[in-house]
Amino acid sequence: MEDRMRILLCEDDENLGMLLREYLQAKGYNADLYVDGEAGYKAFLKGKYDICVLDVMMPKKDGFTLAQEIRTVNSEVPIIFLTAKSLKDDILEGFKLGADDYITKPFSMEELVLRIEAILRRVKGKKGKEVTMYKIGKFTFDTQKQVLMIGDKTTKLTTKESELLSLLCAHVNEILERNYALKTIWIDDNYFNARSMDVYITKLRKHLKADPSIEIINIHGKGYKLIAPEPENEK
Repeated sequence: MEDRMRILLCEDDENLGMLLREYLQAKGYNADLYVDGEAGYKAFLKGKYDICVLDVMMPKKDGFTLAQEIRTVNSEVPIIFLTAKSLKDDILEGFKLGADDYITKPFSMEELVLRIEAILRRVKGKKGKEVTMYKIGKFTFDTQKQVLMIGDKTTKLTTKESELLSLLCAHVNEILERNYALKTIWIDDNYFNARSMDVYITKLRKHLKADPSIEIINIHGKGYKLIAPEPENEK
């Protein structure tokens, strides 16, 4: 029997948490429920999870703090935030921490499952590909290991940074359409995802600044363009 995907579910509303856990289990997932961030972090250290679903407002350790600590252990595991908050600053903060998605309450359990499935499909598809190396100016980008290398310096990228840089490399010196990138990586081209992508573009610019021959420019009303000299794509 095929192993079921494991979900770390952290939700301080115990009634909601139990409903979510039962629904996820009915849909074929193994879901472990914890009602505070501290217990969730201890569970993450002991277990192997395919995705984390974290409530933002939790006792002992909030969802943002928990996500930061999870990211220090595993920079690749997908994270979805659940919250009653809908303030733009809170949502952007979640994306800055490397969130893969953000759902505001109230939400339908079916919507949560659809978003989980979409993220896991992307992750599975990425892992199923052969190792691909991109040469970007003086940089080497390993999409499989999600690392960016220049000289003796190696930078580990988050999943979102790696996915976005992969798209830019695939369209190097061409326009990467904004909506195409949003729908490919974030599934939805809504306002919050668009702002999140802007955050990641800024991060990628910082990562690439060591080579002045490379730049990511905004193409007004269209998207972005990665400018790099004589790119090579080795498979």
